[in-house]
Amino acid sequence: MPKGYWVTDMDIHDHAAYDRYKSKNGVAFAEFGGRFVVRGGQQTIIEGSARARTVVIEFPSYQAALDCYHSDAYKVAMAERVGASTGDLIIVEGYDA
Repeated sequence: MPKGYWVTDMDIHDHAAYDRYKSKNGVAFAEFGGRFVVRGGQQTIIEGSARARTVVIEFPSYQAALDCYHSDAYKVAMAERVGASTGDLIIVEGYDA
């Protein structure tokens, strides 16, 4: 079964609120088996454009990634993120060779 991934690209406008989001999102990620693969490290834009912060979170399955996003635990964390940042979040199924 292919893994699932959250791929996010964010600009943060309110660092205090975003820090509160980061302190709460781990509850949902742990519940659904989420693991950070990329968490805002150094990046170089080679083609196109990007926002200031890129994050990739791996889940055991595409369904687990979707379920995490729609969970009550993530809704609590997301309430801190909304308004604190602007960006894109894509949930994508991994490639299972």
